[in-house]
Formats: sequence, structure tokens, C-alpha cells
Amino acid sequence: MKSTLLAVCLAVVGTGCATSSHDFKKSALGVTKPASALLAELDAPGPVELETVTSCDWAVERGGLINLDHPTAKAAQLKDDDEPVQVFFHALRHPTQGLYIVDTGVETALRDAPDRSAMRGIVLSAMNMEKMKVLMPLGEWLAKQPKPVAGVFLTHLHPDHITGMADVPAGTPVFTGPGEASKRTFVNLFAQGAVNRALEGKPALSEWNYTADTRGIFEGAVDIFGDGSVWALWVPGHTPGSTAYLVRSTKGPVLLLGDASHTRWGWEHDVEPGTFTQDGPRSVESFRKLRAFVAAHPGVEVRFGHQH
Repeated sequence: MKSTLLAVCLAVVGTGCATSSHDFKKSALGVTKPASALLAELDAPGPVELETVTSCDWAVERGGLINLDHPTAKAAQLKDDDEPVQVFFHALRHPTQGLYIVDTGVETALRDAPDRSAMRGIVLSAMNMEKMKVLMPLGEWLAKQPKPVAGVFLTHLHPDHITGMADVPAGTPVFTGPGEASKRTFVNLFAQGAVNRALEGKPALSEWNYTADTRGIFEGAVDIFGDGSVWALWVPGHTPGSTAYLVRSTKGPVLLLGDASHTRWGWEHDVEPGTFTQDGPRSVESFRKLRAFVAAHPGVEVRFGHQH
């Protein structure tokens, strides 16, 4: 009996566990299209009002955010010190579809009662709470809105991007890229409980229906509302389903990168993310596609995963 239990434990540790045991399904929202289809109206004024909210200030190890082994980073003599960052959520107000948010900032309880927050325990300790200065919890912001949130679009399922999910009303649809919940890693042995708590009360995760578009601008694209106003773009590497969002806002097109590029320095110096990335080569490929797209369309504003 003991040997059997030991074998099971070793197998679990050897393969890790899934990011979340929360249910998931294919999304019924969105129209799958070639990535090049987003170019048709890229320069036309969009209908979406976009607001980016800094939910908290933070600091994390630079080597996780920027590849310090890159020749450009070495030439700049970057060290693995703390890098000042922020945790954001982005509010999308569509004239007919309502209010959606991209990522979730931080939960109100993280400020007011950390020991009762979804990220409590070992995850909260690993997030270095003492380095966080909460500015605007998602729940506090949502309480001020005239209309309820209609849905949440996630760039990926890492804890710092779903930390505010507990403030999202139960029953609110949540959308992710494919493979986010089912990805097995060792670190999930410790993080899965926090992710599950954050998603408690939400429906099954809806995964974007990307079709492989290996010769396109990106690996896949979904026209979320079918009107060309908001696009989900498949940029795998940081995680399997990592998704950037292109928003045709009333002030012009805006690209929400998520952690395909955490920092302004990394983006502007053509240095991909560092050790926080699950698949380095694929991350580099997605990073290059994003930078090539913006270089070809300089009117697109870029908003990074963790810096202004």
C-alpha cells in the first residue's frame, strides 16, 4: 500500500498537475477568421471605449520578465533585481454588447483581508504581498459602474492575471485561449487551489475557437463580436493559450499584449520575456510576430502586460 501511494505521488510530482480543475468548453462567442482579416478595418475609427485601470503597483524579479541572457540585455548590464510593475485590468465598453474586462486586476480582499482572498496561502506568499500597493481593486471599480460586467476576457490563467476574479459576479462568462486550464506543470501543484478559488462560481471556461493559421500574421484569430471591433489573437509561448486582444477603440486601435511582453524595455529593445515563460522558443516566435505587426501598422497603440 505504501509503495503504491509513493508511486502515485512520484507520478503526480513528475508530471505536475493542471492549471485548474475548473470545467472548460469551446466558446460559443466569436467568429474564427484568418488573422489577416483584421486588417480590413484596422485604421477605421472603432466603436469601443477602452479604459486601462492600474489595480496595483508591484515589483518582481527582472529575470522572469526579460531574458537577461539576450545579448542586448547583457550589453545593457541588466541585473536580476526587482522590476517595478503594475497589475492592470482593461475595461471595454461596446455600444451594443456591454461591458467586458480583459484580465482582472486584484481582488478587494487582497487589500482588506488577504488571509481570506482567493490567492491566500503559499501563492500569496510567493507573490510577495509586501511589495504590492493596491490602488483600485476590481470589486471596488465594478461597484461604481452603471451596468454589470457582461464577461471577462483573459490573456492567460496565471494568478497575477486572475487575482481579481473573485470580485467578478458569479455566473459571469469567462473566456481564455485553448489549453489554459489543462496545461500540466509542477508549479500548479501549489497554484491550482488558488486558481480554482478565483474561478469559483463561474461557468465553465470558454476557450476561443482558434484555427491554426501558421502562415498568417498570428497563429489564430477570433472576431469576438463579429463586427471587427475586438479580436482575440493567439500568441502562444508564455502559456499554451496566451491571447492578445486588438481593440478598435474610439481613439484608435490598441493592442493589449498580456504577458507576450511584460515590460516596455523588453518590447522597445526587442528582448523577449524571461524565465516566467513556459515555452521559450514559441514565446520568441509570438513576440516577433507582434512586433512585426506593430512595425507594419505604427498607428496601433501597444499596452504591455505589466507596465505603462
